[in-house]
Amino acid sequence: MPTRIVNDPTYRRLHYVRYADDFLLGLCGTRAEAEAIKQQLGEFLGQTLRLQLSEAKTLVTHAVTERARFLGYEVSIGLDDQRRNTQGERSINWQPTLLIPRDRIEANCKTYLLHGKPIHRKELTTNSDYSIVAGYQAEYRGVVNYYRMAINLRDLTKLKWTMETSLTKTLASKFKATVSRMYRRYAVTVDTPHGRRKVLRVVIERAGKKPLVAQWGAIPLRRDVQATLDDKPPQWQKNIRTELSERLLAETCELCGSQEQIEVHHIRKLRDLRRPGKGEPPAWVRQMAARQRKTLVVCWHCHHHAIHGTQVKVECSRCTATDHWRAG
Repeated sequence: MPTRIVNDPTYRRLHYVRYADDFLLGLCGTRAEAEAIKQQLGEFLGQTLRLQLSEAKTLVTHAVTERARFLGYEVSIGLDDQRRNTQGERSINWQPTLLIPRDRIEANCKTYLLHGKPIHRKELTTNSDYSIVAGYQAEYRGVVNYYRMAINLRDLTKLKWTMETSLTKTLASKFKATVSRMYRRYAVTVDTPHGRRKVLRVVIERAGKKPLVAQWGAIPLRRDVQATLDDKPPQWQKNIRTELSERLLAETCELCGSQEQIEVHHIRKLRDLRRPGKGEPPAWVRQMAARQRKTLVVCWHCHHHAIHGTQVKVECSRCTATDHWRAG
């Protein structure tokens, strides 16, 4: 039997929640009363605050049979006699529930689809594999963390599969290889607080420092009703190829970090960087080849000493003798 009276005709209660210019009213009452409140609210906003209430967005929704939209979630009242807690009591009946809208999942998947199938993102192939993996992970983590309170959080499994397929196809396009080869190269099994998980991992070793690690996966789809939502999650730079003007405005040498007399080194073709029989290429060649760029922002000393091998009056302490590898 119900533990409370759910159809008392004399019982009224009104709840109100607001975030910025979005608000939600929860009324325990009749639809006619809800329409009257909506009309009074519109009159108050128009006459007192000189604001206009959007009729298209301000809707009267039945909380049990329909779902209201608020901050990207769907809000409704739960009804399920089969769902019970550890004490055997019905746990979600007449309780507010949050859900991920189906169209929001489809909209997030659409970025990685073409004609309904996951596709590589050509604009990212000029970036390093570390940045590609880290970027995909950041985008996926932002979506999961925002919908962490939804009861259907596991529906994001479709988004995970779509993004992972797009990620491996992007890496395969970058290295002119197959998707299965990308899995063999990057797939590892790691220990997490939620058990062992298979992930895609890129590790960049650094002398005297901790390695840089980019990882795709191992984000559990577990609901957290106490989660703190971030309405402005970190955004991954979609245009990975940094514009030359932005690099010049940074006024920083991309080889040594100096900020004196910044110049730009140009090459005609990227294939000019690959010269057999020259031995181990210097740092500037490796950097341009890894970024797939024909320009490199450098300081005056690095440009003339490290790249062109020209002897200058003031030697740059950051340039080593091993970097005397001529460009032309």
